[in-house]
Amino acid sequence: QVQVVESGGGLVQAGGSLRLSCVASGSIAGTNAMGWYRQAPGKQRDTVAVITSSGSTQYTDSAKGRFTISRDNVKNTVYLQMNSLKPEDTAVYYCNIFVNNRLYWGQGTQVTVSS
Repeated sequence: QVQVVESGGGLVQAGGSLRLSCVASGSIAGTNAMGWYRQAPGKQRDTVAVITSSGSTQYTDSAKGRFTISRDNVKNTVYLQMNSLKPEDTAVYYCNIFVNNRLYWGQGTQVTVSS
């Protein structure tokens, strides 16, 4: 089994910053792709940023230039540094890890950006 736990969400004013963390634990061998996703009320869950086992990154257009995804392979941890936050970034942010052809998700962390 694999467990995924996100942290770091909260309430921040527009223009502020937050750093989300996601720790994966359990039956994990090697380095695996990990990603951040978000789901706003009444909307589908969308990709924010992903990072491969080799460290390559991809971002959704709205995150480019403002968010940075990074990872610590030793700790099986992925981070999402979010700067210049906007009210439209308000959502529950989820993390996942791809292990043995299966995606494992965390419970999410709420990010609220006030105008």
